[in-house]
Amino acid sequence: RPERVVADKGYSARTFRAYLRRRGIKATIPERVDQLAGRRRRRERPCGFDRTVYRRRNVVERCFNRLKQWRGIATRYDKQPDRYLAAITLASTLIWLQT
Repeated sequence: RPERVVADKGYSARTFRAYLRRRGIKATIPERVDQLAGRRRRRERPCGFDRTVYRRRNVVERCFNRLKQWRGIATRYDKQPDRYLAAITLASTLIWLQT
């Protein structure tokens, strides 16, 4: 079971947060503007939101997007798992060397 879920504003619904709370999973999800306005109107406290954890999510997404620039990885052209893993390892190493 994960310790924390980091998601975008599309998953900020009350039911989703309640489900995570019941399971004992922490959530780092920014709230939409209309949800924040509703909370202010009802005088409820805002949900906890850790900006540093959310920033790390952006780094991971950018890494995935750079990996997807490799056609073989994006289309899953190599059907065998060992070859696919080798392609990901090679692409990751080359990306790391370029930075």
